[in-house]
Amino acid sequence: MFPQVKWYYVAVAYILAPALSFCNAYGVGLTDMNMPYNYGKVALFVLAALSGTENGVIAGMVGCGLIKSIVYISSDLMHDFRTGHLTLTSPRSMVLCQAVGMAIGCFVAPLAFFMFYKAYDVGDPNNEYKAPYALIYRNMAVLGVEGFSALPWHCLLLCWVFFGFAIVANMLRDLLPKRAGNWIPLPMAMAVPFLVGGYFDIDMCVGTLVVFLWHKLDSAKAKVMVPAAASG
Repeated sequence: MFPQVKWYYVAVAYILAPALSFCNAYGVGLTDMNMPYNYGKVALFVLAALSGTENGVIAGMVGCGLIKSIVYISSDLMHDFRTGHLTLTSPRSMVLCQAVGMAIGCFVAPLAFFMFYKAYDVGDPNNEYKAPYALIYRNMAVLGVEGFSALPWHCLLLCWVFFGFAIVANMLRDLLPKRAGNWIPLPMAMAVPFLVGGYFDIDMCVGTLVVFLWHKLDSAKAKVMVPAAASG
Protein backbone atom coordinates (compact mmCIF):
# COMPACT_ATOMS: atom_id res chain seq x y z
CA MET A 1 0.00 0.00 0.00
CA PHE A 2 2.92 2.33 0.72
CA PRO A 3 5.90 1.40 -1.47
CA GLN A 4 7.96 4.15 0.16
CA VAL A 5 8.07 2.10 3.38
CA LYS A 6 10.62 -0.69 3.01
CA TRP A 7 9.90 -4.04 4.61
CA TYR A 8 12.93 -3.80 6.88
CA TYR A 9 11.62 -0.51 8.32
CA VAL A 10 8.52 -2.37 9.47
CA ALA A 11 10.67 -5.21 10.84
CA VAL A 12 12.80 -2.79 12.86
CA ALA A 13 9.66 -1.08 14.17
CA TYR A 14 8.27 -4.38 15.44
CA ILE A 15 11.62 -5.28 17.02
CA LEU A 16 11.74 -1.97 18.91
CA ALA A 17 8.04 -2.03 19.79
CA PRO A 18 8.27 -4.18 22.98
CA ALA A 19 10.90 -1.92 24.58
CA LEU A 20 9.02 1.24 23.62
CA SER A 21 5.74 -0.25 24.86
CA PHE A 22 7.31 -1.05 28.22
CA CYS A 23 8.70 2.49 28.54
CA ASN A 24 5.32 4.00 27.71
CA ALA A 25 3.44 1.74 30.11
CA TYR A 26 5.95 2.58 32.85
CA GLY A 27 5.55 6.29 32.13
CA VAL A 28 1.77 6.01 32.27
CA GLY A 29 2.08 4.34 35.65
CA LEU A 30 4.20 7.21 36.96
CA THR A 31 2.36 10.16 35.45
CA ASP A 32 -1.06 8.79 34.36
CA MET A 33 -0.41 10.37 30.95
CA ASN A 34 -0.23 8.32 27.76
CA MET A 35 2.59 9.39 25.43
CA PRO A 36 2.42 7.15 22.32
CA TYR A 37 2.34 10.18 20.03
CA ASN A 38 5.78 11.23 21.21
CA TYR A 39 7.25 7.81 20.50
CA GLY A 40 5.59 8.01 17.09
CA LYS A 41 7.22 11.38 16.47
CA VAL A 42 10.64 9.91 17.21
CA ALA A 43 9.97 7.14 14.68
CA LEU A 44 8.75 9.76 12.22
CA PHE A 45 12.00 11.71 12.37
CA VAL A 46 14.17 8.59 12.18
CA LEU A 47 12.38 7.01 9.21
CA ALA A 48 12.09 10.31 7.37
CA ALA A 49 15.83 10.85 7.73
CA LEU A 50 16.67 7.30 6.64
CA SER A 51 14.37 7.28 3.61
CA GLY A 52 15.77 10.38 1.92
CA THR A 53 14.13 13.27 0.14
CA GLU A 54 11.99 11.25 -2.27
CA ASN A 55 10.29 8.81 0.09
CA GLY A 56 10.99 10.36 3.49
CA VAL A 57 7.69 12.14 4.08
CA ILE A 58 5.45 9.14 3.41
CA ALA A 59 7.76 6.66 5.14
CA GLY A 60 8.04 8.85 8.22
CA MET A 61 4.30 9.35 8.58
CA VAL A 62 3.52 5.66 8.10
CA GLY A 63 6.21 4.67 10.59
CA CYS A 64 4.82 7.18 13.06
CA GLY A 65 1.36 5.65 12.83
CA LEU A 66 2.77 2.14 13.16
CA ILE A 67 4.82 2.82 16.30
CA LYS A 68 2.06 4.93 17.84
CA SER A 69 -0.52 2.17 17.43
CA ILE A 70 1.75 -0.50 18.90
CA VAL A 71 2.84 1.60 21.89
CA TYR A 72 -0.66 2.87 22.62
CA ILE A 73 -2.23 -0.54 23.06
CA SER A 74 0.29 -1.63 25.70
CA SER A 75 -0.63 1.09 28.18
CA ASP A 76 -4.33 0.50 27.50
CA LEU A 77 -3.84 -3.17 28.28
CA MET A 78 -2.13 -2.30 31.58
CA HIS A 79 -5.04 0.00 32.44
CA ASP A 80 -7.44 -2.86 31.75
CA PHE A 81 -5.37 -5.25 33.88
CA ARG A 82 -5.44 -2.75 36.72
CA THR A 83 -9.21 -2.43 36.42
CA GLY A 84 -9.51 -6.20 36.28
CA HIS A 85 -7.40 -6.53 39.43
CA LEU A 86 -9.63 -4.07 41.28
CA THR A 87 -12.80 -5.85 40.12
CA LEU A 88 -11.37 -9.39 40.62
CA THR A 89 -11.69 -10.15 36.90
CA SER A 90 -9.76 -13.05 35.40
CA PRO A 91 -6.58 -11.89 33.57
CA ARG A 92 -7.21 -14.57 30.95
CA SER A 93 -10.62 -13.06 30.24
CA MET A 94 -9.06 -9.61 29.93
CA VAL A 95 -6.52 -10.83 27.36
CA LEU A 96 -9.22 -12.69 25.43
CA CYS A 97 -11.44 -9.60 25.32
CA GLN A 98 -8.51 -7.50 24.13
CA ALA A 99 -7.79 -10.00 21.35
CA VAL A 100 -11.42 -10.02 20.23
CA GLY A 101 -11.56 -6.22 20.26
CA MET A 102 -8.38 -5.92 18.19
CA ALA A 103 -9.69 -8.48 15.69
CA ILE A 104 -12.90 -6.49 15.25
CA GLY A 105 -10.90 -3.27 14.95
CA CYS A 106 -8.88 -4.72 12.07
CA PHE A 107 -12.09 -4.67 10.01
CA VAL A 108 -13.97 -1.71 11.47
CA ALA A 109 -11.11 0.82 11.46
CA PRO A 110 -10.26 0.50 7.72
CA LEU A 111 -13.95 0.65 6.82
CA ALA A 112 -14.44 3.81 8.87
CA PHE A 113 -11.33 5.35 7.31
CA PHE A 114 -12.38 4.66 3.74
CA MET A 115 -15.91 5.85 4.47
CA PHE A 116 -14.61 9.28 5.49
CA TYR A 117 -11.99 9.21 2.73
CA LYS A 118 -14.56 8.56 0.01
CA ALA A 119 -17.56 10.48 1.35
CA TYR A 120 -15.88 13.68 2.54
CA ASP A 121 -13.07 15.90 1.37
CA VAL A 122 -10.82 15.26 4.36
CA GLY A 123 -7.95 17.71 4.65
CA ASP A 124 -9.60 20.63 2.89
CA PRO A 125 -9.04 23.73 5.10
CA ASN A 126 -12.45 25.07 4.04
CA ASN A 127 -14.27 21.82 4.78
CA GLU A 128 -15.76 20.44 7.97
CA TYR A 129 -13.01 17.83 8.29
CA LYS A 130 -9.87 19.97 8.14
CA ALA A 131 -7.52 17.35 9.67
CA PRO A 132 -5.10 19.91 11.17
CA TYR A 133 -2.85 17.26 12.66
CA ALA A 134 -2.21 15.84 9.21
CA LEU A 135 -0.54 19.12 8.24
CA ILE A 136 1.43 19.22 11.50
CA TYR A 137 2.79 15.70 11.08
CA ARG A 138 3.59 16.28 7.43
CA ASN A 139 5.63 19.35 8.34
CA MET A 140 7.47 17.31 10.96
CA ALA A 141 8.25 14.69 8.32
CA VAL A 142 9.57 17.42 6.02
CA LEU A 143 11.77 18.60 8.88
CA GLY A 144 13.07 15.06 9.30
CA VAL A 145 13.93 14.87 5.60
CA GLU A 146 15.85 18.14 5.71
CA GLY A 147 18.03 16.79 8.52
CA PHE A 148 19.69 18.27 11.59
CA SER A 149 20.55 21.48 9.77
CA ALA A 150 16.88 22.51 9.92
CA LEU A 151 16.82 22.32 13.73
CA PRO A 152 17.41 25.40 15.91
CA TRP A 153 20.91 26.12 17.17
CA HIS A 154 22.15 23.94 20.05
CA CYS A 155 19.01 21.79 19.85
CA LEU A 156 20.93 18.51 19.67
CA LEU A 157 23.33 19.62 22.40
CA LEU A 158 20.43 20.27 24.76
CA CYS A 159 18.89 16.92 23.85
CA TRP A 160 22.11 15.07 24.70
CA VAL A 161 22.55 16.99 27.95
CA PHE A 162 19.05 16.21 29.21
CA PHE A 163 19.31 12.62 27.98
CA GLY A 164 22.48 12.18 30.02
CA PHE A 165 20.84 13.85 33.01
CA ALA A 166 17.92 11.41 32.83
CA ILE A 167 20.25 8.40 32.86
CA VAL A 168 22.36 9.74 35.73
CA ALA A 169 19.29 10.70 37.78
CA ASN A 170 17.73 7.25 37.40
CA MET A 171 20.99 5.55 38.34
CA LEU A 172 21.37 7.74 41.43
CA ARG A 173 17.82 6.95 42.55
CA ASP A 174 18.56 3.23 42.30
CA LEU A 175 22.06 3.25 43.82
CA LEU A 176 21.76 5.76 46.64
CA PRO A 177 20.10 4.92 49.97
CA LYS A 178 16.36 5.41 50.02
CA ARG A 179 16.52 8.51 52.22
CA ALA A 180 18.86 10.25 49.76
CA GLY A 181 17.33 8.76 46.61
CA ASN A 182 13.92 10.22 47.41
CA TRP A 183 15.38 13.69 46.85
CA ILE A 184 16.48 12.85 43.28
CA PRO A 185 13.77 13.99 40.83
CA LEU A 186 12.14 11.53 38.43
CA PRO A 187 13.15 12.47 34.85
CA MET A 188 9.94 10.96 33.45
CA ALA A 189 7.81 13.13 35.71
CA MET A 190 9.97 16.20 34.96
CA ALA A 191 9.49 15.75 31.21
CA VAL A 192 5.70 15.89 31.28
CA PRO A 193 5.32 19.65 32.03
CA PHE A 194 7.51 20.45 29.02
CA LEU A 195 4.85 18.80 26.85
CA VAL A 196 1.56 19.79 28.48
CA GLY A 197 2.38 23.18 30.00
CA GLY A 198 3.18 24.78 33.33
CA TYR A 199 -0.27 24.21 34.82
CA PHE A 200 0.67 20.57 35.32
CA ASP A 201 3.49 21.63 37.67
CA ILE A 202 1.07 23.62 39.80
CA ASP A 203 -1.46 20.77 39.95
CA MET A 204 1.18 18.23 40.93
CA CYS A 205 2.74 20.56 43.51
CA VAL A 206 -0.60 21.29 45.18
CA GLY A 207 -1.59 17.63 45.12
CA THR A 208 1.74 16.52 46.59
CA LEU A 209 1.46 19.12 49.35
CA VAL A 210 -2.05 17.92 50.23
CA VAL A 211 -0.87 14.29 50.36
CA PHE A 212 2.12 15.25 52.52
CA LEU A 213 -0.03 17.13 55.03
CA TRP A 214 -2.65 14.37 55.04
CA HIS A 215 -0.01 11.77 55.91
CA LYS A 216 1.26 14.01 58.71
CA LEU A 217 -2.22 14.35 60.19
CA ASP A 218 -3.52 10.79 59.74
CA SER A 219 -1.19 8.42 57.89
CA ALA A 220 -3.40 5.32 58.14
CA LYS A 221 -6.46 7.06 56.72
CA ALA A 222 -4.40 8.82 54.05
CA LYS A 223 -3.13 5.53 52.61
CA VAL A 224 -6.72 4.43 52.02
CA MET A 225 -8.33 7.70 50.95
CA VAL A 226 -5.62 9.44 48.87
CA PRO A 227 -6.20 7.39 45.66
CA ALA A 228 -9.95 8.00 45.79
CA ALA A 229 -9.53 11.71 46.54
CA ALA A 230 -6.91 12.13 43.80
CA SER A 231 -9.05 10.42 41.17
CA GLY A 232 -11.93 12.74 42.03
